[in-house]
Amino acid sequence: MLKHFPGARWLLAAVAVCGFSGMVMAAEPVAGQDYEVLDKPVSTGLPKGKIGVTEVFWYGCPHCYELEGPLETWVDTLPDDVTFDRLPATMGKVWMRHATAYYAARELNIFDTQFHRDFFDAIQKDGQRLTDDNDIAEFFTKYGVSKDEALKALKSFGVKSQLNQANARMKAYKLMGVPALIVDGKYVITPRSANGLDNMPNIAEALIEKTRQEQKEQGTP
Repeated sequence: MLKHFPGARWLLAAVAVCGFSGMVMAAEPVAGQDYEVLDKPVSTGLPKGKIGVTEVFWYGCPHCYELEGPLETWVDTLPDDVTFDRLPATMGKVWMRHATAYYAARELNIFDTQFHRDFFDAIQKDGQRLTDDNDIAEFFTKYGVSKDEALKALKSFGVKSQLNQANARMKAYKLMGVPALIVDGKYVITPRSANGLDNMPNIAEALIEKTRQEQKEQGTP
């Protein structure tokens, strides 16, 4: 599969960080072992009392695809003080094209769980590359927009601005591969650190509680 993507060297990095033991966390996670702590936290932009969780992914990554099931189930259980968002990785030319599609779908107001799943399926199950603007625009027409509207969105200033912001966040997170979960802009969880994809939400759950306690100690309601 690697030969189908010009960004294959980054996919190798993504594969390298993944493990499949599926071990369930039995104790409080340990920094430097179960997760990493960024030297410089990245602002979540959220109001006080809110905790942000970010999934960093690439549509061309089979392990990101495999994580979607357990992650969706977990996200549905998150309490009101937790906000979940996604960040498409921008580690190569193909990655950038898929990130562009992600932000264009959002700009066109056609992005939802079904679109996200369909785009993943098209690449991971159907073998589509979806790196050419015309192919992406044609895919978008399934969701009620014209091809011209899609092409315009793919080249829009708004999408380019979001790509630049995504690049900046990727650098700040210091990631070498995907998938990854970032809690509160400072705790980084990878498949390797979590001992498997399925255990990533478990580690994130514990770090959410850790963040909640930290906020209480700092006087955040």
